[in-house]
Amino acid sequence: MNIFKNVISAKHGFRGAANKYSKATGLCFLHSVSNSVEVHSPEQEVVIALGSNVGNRLDNFNEALRLMKKSGIQISRHGCLYETEPAYVTDQPLFLNSAIRGVTKLAPHELLRVLKQIEKDIGRTEGIRYGPRPIDLDILFYGNFKIHSESLSVPHERIWERPFVMAPLIDLLGSAIDSDTVGSWHSFSTQKCGLFESWEKLGGEQLIGKDGMRRVLPIGNRLLDWSQKTHVMGILNLTPDSFSDGGKFQSVDAAVSQVQLMISEGVDIIDIGAQSTRPFATRISAEEELDRLIPVLEAVGQIPGVEDKFISVDTFYSKVASEAVNKGAHLINDVSGGQLDSDMLKVVSGLKVPYLAMHMRGNPSTMQSSENLKYDDVCKQVSSELYSRVTEAESSGIPGWSIILDPGIGFSKKSEDNLDLLMGLPSIREEIGLKSLAASHAPILIGPSRKRFLGDICKQPDANRRDPATIAAVTAGVLGGANMVRVHNVRDNLDAVRLCDALLKHRKS
Repeated sequence: MNIFKNVISAKHGFRGAANKYSKATGLCFLHSVSNSVEVHSPEQEVVIALGSNVGNRLDNFNEALRLMKKSGIQISRHGCLYETEPAYVTDQPLFLNSAIRGVTKLAPHELLRVLKQIEKDIGRTEGIRYGPRPIDLDILFYGNFKIHSESLSVPHERIWERPFVMAPLIDLLGSAIDSDTVGSWHSFSTQKCGLFESWEKLGGEQLIGKDGMRRVLPIGNRLLDWSQKTHVMGILNLTPDSFSDGGKFQSVDAAVSQVQLMISEGVDIIDIGAQSTRPFATRISAEEELDRLIPVLEAVGQIPGVEDKFISVDTFYSKVASEAVNKGAHLINDVSGGQLDSDMLKVVSGLKVPYLAMHMRGNPSTMQSSENLKYDDVCKQVSSELYSRVTEAESSGIPGWSIILDPGIGFSKKSEDNLDLLMGLPSIREEIGLKSLAASHAPILIGPSRKRFLGDICKQPDANRRDPATIAAVTAGVLGGANMVRVHNVRDNLDAVRLCDALLKHRKS
């Protein structure tokens, strides 16, 4: 039992978030109270903001997350990661900002003490207000309660004027209000339609990419702003049995030559796979996969110009993921979304690299079974199942700001399902956004390259003759909101995405 001093519950009269965001109705809030109140609930849901602009900002965030978990804060969601210009005191380095949502048994002032100790442990010292700091941790919300004391005000008193706080806070919500606690957070807003209206009053989504505020994906030693252009991922299969180019790049020399070609053509990410995931493929062991992969990874790392590219490894084995990152890979691309190796999510969490979670039912041997091909609404069901992968990844310690989503074109999908997905990327984002706006903002990758459904539609049984159809599929996907495309033919698809990017930029202007 905790005693809250000077606690006031959520104000009455809130009618739900603005219609464009919320479908929830019938919210109820705590009765108004003042002075002291005894709270019998053993846990409270909290929102904590993070900021850093001194030292290795991302390492500071990761250490803060680790220490919060160690102190009894169970993190359930992460906002997107934002790089922002400083406010108030402007002559200082750029900040990273985000926020987390979780539950804790710590009373509010105990939580405050824990966060202040974490700041101290990471190296924060007394300095000028709003000045540089290695880490800044603020309690934005604590359960359904308003708290006012000499040392603590909740909600944080300056939320409403700070886009760099409001943006990650909004990320932690869904457009549908899923609990009374979230409803109470909306009721704390200075606007009658809740937090969403407060965010819109500041400028809302129009601020992102402008006014010194951009969403970023930490990858390698860089912060990738994926909104600036569509990124092209080139495929390098080291397998003897892949459907398009199996056996072509099994030798180290052949693999290196192909990477050199992709670099010369302007590839952004090189995706190396040593296990075939075509339909009905036979699974090989992690050891055999590593035998194929590691010599190529080591050789690719020595290619001139590769330092400006990102290396992805296509694997569903945690052991392969760990070894690949140790050899220089920047990204793990898991077709199973963590479903084929129970250790994958925990291992990737420790590796501190981005995680590309794809939608697939079953495994490559079973994904095209009649049971796995059953959908009532493919976009809605893929969205729901992908969101489950996100929540599992976040609960395993992979920050939401490091997750990339792939709807899995060609994996446990019929031809018409693949077409629905290509045309339905906006609805996939919207459906995920009902539960998590952060997840709805994640980069989306599509991989239609040379897939069988293109051959069926265009009457091209030879996979190597499906590049024109691939370009058309990529174009549809990018114009529908894809941020990354995974392709065999880098040169021609790069031209296609450049045109798409120009069209999107022209439409926006």
